[in-house]
Amino acid sequence: MYSLKDLGWCEHFEKQLAAGTDWVPARVAEQTRELYRIFCEQGEFLAELSGRLRHEIESRADFPAVGDWVLLQLRIGENRATIHRVLQRKGKFSRKIAGRRTEEQIVAANVDVVFLVSSLNREFNPRRIERYLSLAWDSGARPVLVLNKADLCENTEAFRAEAEDAAMGARVILASAVRGDGLAELGAILQTGTTAALLGSSGVGKSSLVNTLLDDEHLRTRAVRESDDRGRHTTTSRQLIVVPSGGVLIDTPGMRELQLWDAGEGIEHAFGEIAELASRCKFRDCRHQSEPGCAVREGMVAERLANYHKLLREEQYLEAKQDAGVRSERTKELRKLMKSVNQFYRDRGR
Repeated sequence: MYSLKDLGWCEHFEKQLAAGTDWVPARVAEQTRELYRIFCEQGEFLAELSGRLRHEIESRADFPAVGDWVLLQLRIGENRATIHRVLQRKGKFSRKIAGRRTEEQIVAANVDVVFLVSSLNREFNPRRIERYLSLAWDSGARPVLVLNKADLCENTEAFRAEAEDAAMGARVILASAVRGDGLAELGAILQTGTTAALLGSSGVGKSSLVNTLLDDEHLRTRAVRESDDRGRHTTTSRQLIVVPSGGVLIDTPGMRELQLWDAGEGIEHAFGEIAELASRCKFRDCRHQSEPGCAVREGMVAERLANYHKLLREEQYLEAKQDAGVRSERTKELRKLMKSVNQFYRDRGR
């Protein structure tokens, strides 16, 4: 049994409770097809959406995600429940779904801290770290960069310095699930009431870190391939785990693709030094590309600046596709309306 505080309940959700209802607050721990595993004070249940809620949902992002708080009706004798409402989120880590469709996928909801895990081998990539940080800052959560597998690296401080240059003020922790490096720091962040999500590519050791923090073989782990230092997916679905010593962890499958979603503010935060440098540019409307007297180009590492422009272009392209999608949907609705109006007058004239 868990208390609501153990599960991360706070005043933000308390204010959304309506008087005079027997619905129970619960947190989504895992989604499997159309079923949800949920935790509440009464225990663990399998839940499905009510017909009314399913009818009201307009997009993929409106469905409950791991980390969401919901209100449900329990059927204790069956160990089942029905979800009637999803409470308003205080934040979300989102990305564009893989493929051509322009649609949001919520990776984790209501997260306070994002542990961005990167391993200290050939997987380490400062440009990928900047991409993760852009989405993390935009989620409203506090990012913490975890450099894992320190036991396999001889020059950890060099990696730390490079990561700190990419992290722009975010905390960097050297960790090792084997030796226990950094675990005390991670545990100190995971206080009761805090929700942390672990994000990173396949094989960076997220599941090993979870197992060590839990002092249990909770999640199955697999060794990386020696040929290329790459791992395979260990976690196959997003899972919310209550840490006995305090706090909540959301473990996620390794991400081979991380496309931006509505991350404009996050990009500006991740590359915060640009705003300060830009004030010294020769031209006020400097785009920091080929203009003379550009203080940004002079003061930044070329690869980091190139990545900034790349992420901006990707975000602008995505925004244009979203706007085009909205216009297309409005056009369809207008045509449907005009068709019904024309039919009304045709019927009236008979």
